[in-house]
Amino acid sequence: MASSTLICDTEPWKDLKEHLEEIKKTHLRDLMNDADRCKAMMVEFDGMLLDFSRQRAAVDTLDKLFKLAELCRDLVQAAHLREKISRMFNGEHINSTENRSVLHVALRASKDAVIQSDGKNVVPDVWQVLDKIRDFSERVRSGSWVGATGKALTEVIAIGIGGSFLGPLFVHTALQTDPEALICARGRQLRFLANVDPVDVAKNITGLNPETTLVVVVSKTFTTAETMLNARTLREWISSALGPQAVAKHMVAVSTNLTLVEKFGIDPNNAFAFWDWVGGRYSVCSAVGVLPLSLQYGFSVVEKFLKGASSIDQHFYSAPFEKNIPVLLGLLSIWNVSFLGYPARAILPYTQALEKLAPHIQQACLELVSMESNGKGVSIDGVLLPFEAGEIDFGEPGTNGQHSFYQLIHQGRVIPCDFIGVVKSQQPVYLKDEVVNNHDELMSNFFAQPDALAYGKTPEQLLNENVSPHLIPHKTFSGNRPSLSLLLPSLDAYNVGQLLAIYEHRIAVEGFIWGINSFDQWGVELGKSLASQVRKQLHASRKKGEPVKGFNFSTTTMLTRYLESWIPIENDISGYCRSCAPHCMVMLKYNGPLKDFPFLLKYTFEASADVPSDPSTLLPKM
Repeated sequence: MASSTLICDTEPWKDLKEHLEEIKKTHLRDLMNDADRCKAMMVEFDGMLLDFSRQRAAVDTLDKLFKLAELCRDLVQAAHLREKISRMFNGEHINSTENRSVLHVALRASKDAVIQSDGKNVVPDVWQVLDKIRDFSERVRSGSWVGATGKALTEVIAIGIGGSFLGPLFVHTALQTDPEALICARGRQLRFLANVDPVDVAKNITGLNPETTLVVVVSKTFTTAETMLNARTLREWISSALGPQAVAKHMVAVSTNLTLVEKFGIDPNNAFAFWDWVGGRYSVCSAVGVLPLSLQYGFSVVEKFLKGASSIDQHFYSAPFEKNIPVLLGLLSIWNVSFLGYPARAILPYTQALEKLAPHIQQACLELVSMESNGKGVSIDGVLLPFEAGEIDFGEPGTNGQHSFYQLIHQGRVIPCDFIGVVKSQQPVYLKDEVVNNHDELMSNFFAQPDALAYGKTPEQLLNENVSPHLIPHKTFSGNRPSLSLLLPSLDAYNVGQLLAIYEHRIAVEGFIWGINSFDQWGVELGKSLASQVRKQLHASRKKGEPVKGFNFSTTTMLTRYLESWIPIENDISGYCRSCAPHCMVMLKYNGPLKDFPFLLKYTFEASADVPSDPSTLLPKM
């Protein structure tokens, strides 16, 4: 077992602190002139190439980081990284604050694999759910499973929040333009409803017909406030149009609470399980992501995605640290955050297909994968950390980001960058008489930007270019700004799975070495608790006319202003407009009995020739 000693108190950490003073005296312009160093900082695996030679690090730095991670087994005080990785794969309860295993690797394991949790091999259970998803998605896609009116279900809305939304959205966005996935998705739509804001509901149902729409409700406990409010809203959208009996044909669940699933109106046979050893932000490879993605692209495409993630799992588990991509990335993040003092990281994919990668990774490092996982201020033993941990992740696809925040990363704050490029474009375009094709134009920037950050531009260079003296301070680039480059051979489902797993395991490495729990998320609970108090106040004020009380002056003032703009309507009913386009959902004044579903504050729809002159035709079916 690893020592409870904080990692910053160990000799390897102190050695790195001393070594930092040497690195501060160097510049990447000089480090990049050492070809042997650069060669030592390149790693290949399965067709991908990682180049981290533009990190502010020497070969000695890596050796010292390996010692910190426990590559040298004779060290008594170190992070015991290999042991912690093994404990995760062996199903030990490394999520100690919630007393759970952490086994997202089991979600993409082969059928013959053996991965234990609490003495039980969980792989057969995983594949039982995967086979159920394969069967169900094929029936929906083939038209053998139809909606209440006999029409094929060609549109899917997946309702979830946090990891139940951002992870699947990342994968969906990445696959939308993959040639194979594009063919498999022909004639189908997949949308994600996460925000409880009624505007998000309106955007999701716009243009859709309840008769051809299937809703996937993702909530492990079936009690997540935002998700269940959205689920009840779409249940009303479906039942108002097709009748309450249609819910069983148009809604399915990803949940373990079969009692609440059935009470909601969903057939428990159409509930797809996942387990408490799957953290929300690591759940993409469970039914949370696999079900909606299989409905859109077919299970065969999604299975390739799972195999890609599994290939990185095995690489992470077995590769030596000096050739282990997730380990190297995690160690470099430790170096940048805790030693060089860089609190942020930019994720810069040079492919539009990865536009949702950065938002997903934000979850893990703070709450989405990175920020939720590693945004901690205490060790796993509850001791306050005297050093910085966690990163602020953000990003934008190139070259869009170059016209947005690259000014900051070139001449403002030092922000380490992850550049992600693809050799083969998903959608190549070749125009006659152009100097380069579209993808080469994009990739020219991918190759140029890391060097621009590393080398910068000196006042002497500007003088030699006859730049006006008063502009030299403005055109000087200090350089010495770290980055790394990851070049993928292509971006198909397999590569997308690999990329996901690389970042998941990178975050685990950071947490293992910092000595924090990357797999709980208590930081999001306080806001939820306070929101429940506000929810009760809003209910009391709207329904009973009670004044705002029990809050500080600022919150009381804001709440009072918010409530003043509300026009009380005794019985507001959200209803489906039967005379308009089937996607219309409206708010109506209705003097009948209240029904047990949430009320949207307001929906507006444009008047047209289809809007009836008799408003009574807009009333929902009761």
